[in-house]
Parts: sequence; structure tokens; C-alpha cells
Amino acid sequence: MRHFCAPNQVGESSLECATCPPFRFVLEFSMPNTAIPHPTDRLPTDRRYQQGGWLFIGSLLVFFITSIILYGFYAYSRRDDPLSNVPIPMTFLASTVCLLGISGLLHLATASIRREKRLLTSGLMGLSAVLAILFTGFQIHSMYTMLSGPVVQQGNGKGLVGMVIVLAFLHALHVAGGIISLGIVAVRLLQGRYDHERHWPVDFAALYWHFLDIVWLCMLAVFWTTTGGFK
Repeated sequence: MRHFCAPNQVGESSLECATCPPFRFVLEFSMPNTAIPHPTDRLPTDRRYQQGGWLFIGSLLVFFITSIILYGFYAYSRRDDPLSNVPIPMTFLASTVCLLGISGLLHLATASIRREKRLLTSGLMGLSAVLAILFTGFQIHSMYTMLSGPVVQQGNGKGLVGMVIVLAFLHALHVAGGIISLGIVAVRLLQGRYDHERHWPVDFAALYWHFLDIVWLCMLAVFWTTTGGFK
């Protein structure tokens, strides 16, 4: 059966005909070292990555919302227990400042990569990783302070403190994953893999840290309202 290629419509690429079997055979035979586009090669790869990224963020959102709600119910059930009014360390506020700084730096990184400033973008992401490590240090110190307190060793207040530590630890684990991703994206930036057209990994890194920022602020608000406040 003969194959007739329909004329290109307005806005279609002239390479459309090159994917038709007869023309493709001729082009491949006459130019063996030239890559001939295939229809599936034109699929937007970044779009698939974006969909996967949003699904990942959505699953984490469900996980953290469920965890915070369960903590809220548990804290409400302990509302009449005096031992539940344990204060939370001030270093939680210091770690919050670090997290807000990370979000600001990564927002600048998403703008700089669109201007082809790869070195600046990589530097901003490296500085964000340093702040993330500092955030983790503050969190570890805060959890150690709560674990070494007298309330942990007695009464029902131990359960509430334990829940605070568990939620903070789960958040810190996702922060650790974010630090690794920042390093990977920064290295690939220096290798020239991203530019003003392909910058989804940079955008997703910023989106992920904005998400961690919002989750932590929600956690901190719940901790503050269900415990003895900051000390």
C-alpha cells in the first residue's frame, strides 16, 4: 500500500514528513550518520518528570497532614495532664529561620537559572545546602534537649514529648533527602545540564523545600499550641 504524507498544517514542523516510513527510509539510507526524529522522541520529557514530582509532593502532603492530625488528637486527649505542658526548646525557632532562608535562596536560584547564570544558581543551591545542614544541627540539638529533660522519664507527658520528637525526626529525614538532592542538582548545573529552557530539577528542588517549609511551620504551630510553649 502506498503511503501519502498529508501536507503540513499551519504551525506543524517540516520534520513531520521525515517520520513517514518512505521518507524516513530514504533519509536514513542517504544520511546514515544523521539522527532522524521519531514521533515518540518529541514527547516532553520534562512534563513526565513534572507529573512524577507533583505525585511525590502529593503523597508527602497526605503523609504529613495525617501525622499532624493524629498528633493533634493525641495531644487533645492529654490536655488535662499537667505533665503535657512541657516547653519546647527555642532552637526550634532558630531552625525555622534557617528553613525560611533556604526557601528564599532557592527562589532566587529559580530566577537565576532562567537567565543562564549557572554558576550563581549553583552557588545559591550550595549555600542552601549549608543552611539545611545547620537546620539539621538545630533539630538534633532540640530533640536531644527534649529527650534529656525530666518529663521524658515520668508520667503521661512522656508520650506527648515522644510524639513531638517523632514528628520532628520524620521531617528531618526528608530534610536530609533534600540536602542530597541539592548537591546533585548543583553538580549537574556546573556540568551545564540545565539552562533557561530545561530547569525543572531546579524548580522542583525549590518546590520541595517550600513544601518542607510549610510543613514545618504547621508542625511548629501545633507544637506551640499543644505544649508549654517555647523556653
